[in-house]
Amino acid sequence: MAYETEDHETQYCFPAINSSCIKTKRSSHEYNIMYVFFSLLSVWTVFLNLLVIISVSHYKKLHTPSNMLILSLALSDLLIGLIVIPVEAIQLIEACWYFGDIFCGLFLIIMAVLLSTTLNNLGIIAVDRFLAVCYPLQYERTVTTTKTFIIICLCWFYSTAFNTALVTNNYYLNSSHRTHGCYGECTFVYSFAWRIADEMVSIFLPCIVLITLYLRIFYIAKQQVKVINSLIKREKHLTTNSVKRKSESKAALTLGIIVVIHLLCWLPVYICFLPASIEVPVPVINTMLWTVYCNSGLNPVVYALFYPWFRKSVKHILTLNIFRPSSSLINNH
Repeated sequence: MAYETEDHETQYCFPAINSSCIKTKRSSHEYNIMYVFFSLLSVWTVFLNLLVIISVSHYKKLHTPSNMLILSLALSDLLIGLIVIPVEAIQLIEACWYFGDIFCGLFLIIMAVLLSTTLNNLGIIAVDRFLAVCYPLQYERTVTTTKTFIIICLCWFYSTAFNTALVTNNYYLNSSHRTHGCYGECTFVYSFAWRIADEMVSIFLPCIVLITLYLRIFYIAKQQVKVINSLIKREKHLTTNSVKRKSESKAALTLGIIVVIHLLCWLPVYICFLPASIEVPVPVINTMLWTVYCNSGLNPVVYALFYPWFRKSVKHILTLNIFRPSSSLINNH
């Protein structure tokens, strides 16, 4: 895709077109390093999230409502690594959009849907952990795999519908970005009303829900730990309910870490994009966006650090024990 010219000459994305965007000049060494790095990042994100998906899908003991939510989160992260990261990497390295206007709009929809679904999944996970920790007796009766599956489908449908409407009304129905821009870029400028709606629906409301629920979860979990510790002092063994509550609290802590990491990656992006009058330097925007994309490869690392079932499942998968008869019945807990 690179056009070889003299150092003093200007490079264009499409030299035959007068309105072509200017191409970023890079040495062949820079090109190679950047392409290798982003290729490895894409493979890393896809591979690790694929391990999560295979683990939860294959092993029947892992077919729980909480793990189904993790499966949905891993699916959105995998698609980010498979679609968003490679396309965005090419655009970043080349500083050109080679895929046409139609795919530009389609890609913007896909990217918005996946990023929105990721945050919505985290919101549903927060609700699930809140019910499990705060209302353990009602949780087993009310939260089932069927209900969880329906909620996940609604989450994906909602994200798809809203972001399709957002991009369609501001990209396909508004041609101003083509008159003010150059040929060979994929930009997205949306109205103030849609900007506020997107900020509220896609980030602020989910963040408020996440922060509120997890503060409540950690407070109740702390109280439960105190009760469990007092039982340990008075008895030689824990009751089944005490062990289960401690397990639920640990799961809430693990997912809480995922939420905190995600918010730290996302909040700077939305804070910078909210005031339309502020001009944010392009290198700063790129850094923040790629921090968000890298977040999709961090979640499986958190699973590996805190979830024994994930480490056991990965070991079975990598050693090909997954192909043995009745391997799906193995208890990885």
